Amino acid sequence: MAAMVITSSPQPPPAEALLRFLRQDLGLSDNALELGLRQCQLEQAPLPAVLWRFGLISVEQLDQLWSWQALQEAPAEPIQ
Repeated sequence: MAAMVITSSPQPPPAEALLRFLRQDLGLSDNALELGLRQCQLEQAPLPAVLWRFGLISVEQLDQLWSWQALQEAPAEPIQ
């Protein structure tokens, strides 16, 4: 059995863009996503960590997810 990842601070709900990426780009099923969402609320843990720990996404998919998240957080370049 996998160890739980419990944090002391509540995690914000995942953004719709993240949920869309998980479904469309990584092919995560609705059932897998629901399990991950329930577990991340229970543990107050980040959704990507829970999905990987439960084997719902591979290490390669976790890397894709982190790359996608980094692009979402990058500041937009000014238009010249």
